[in-house]
Amino acid sequence: MTDKSTIVLFSGELDKAIAAFIIANGAAAYDHEVTIFFTFWGLNALRKDESIKTNKSVLEKAFGWMMPRGATKLGLSKMNFGGLGPQMIKHVMKKHNALSLTQLMELAQEQGVKMVACTMTMDLLGLKQEELIDGLEYAGVAAYLGDATNGKVNLFI
Repeated sequence: MTDKSTIVLFSGELDKAIAAFIIANGAAAYDHEVTIFFTFWGLNALRKDESIKTNKSVLEKAFGWMMPRGATKLGLSKMNFGGLGPQMIKHVMKKHNALSLTQLMELAQEQGVKMVACTMTMDLLGLKQEELIDGLEYAGVAAYLGDATNGKVNLFI
């Protein structure tokens, strides 16, 4: 029987998203069946970098404009310094040959990590499937609970 690990990525902050993907990739490397369930601000890591034309209400457009677009635009939870903090972290990571968040996400997909976007939150924030990266699954909390019920490791980040 395969060990299972689940992660809820609730945060839209770079350092927390990096941590989630390092853990997910590590668990996948140890042959765990891994699910990352993205909800609320965590969905921002899944947004495509480019603007996608969609039919949205004014409020949905406002949310889209205010939220960071993609993994490369996330701020830090501490020491953001008006956007300078993420650049510093990315520089240090590159200097130490650490994978970027985008690379960690690609590696997770290659290792078969199941990445699930919360459809209820997508509706609340006005996010459409075409605005998110490819290779995702879309589901509600029941799907997460189904995966987490049998999980040996369940994390909320």
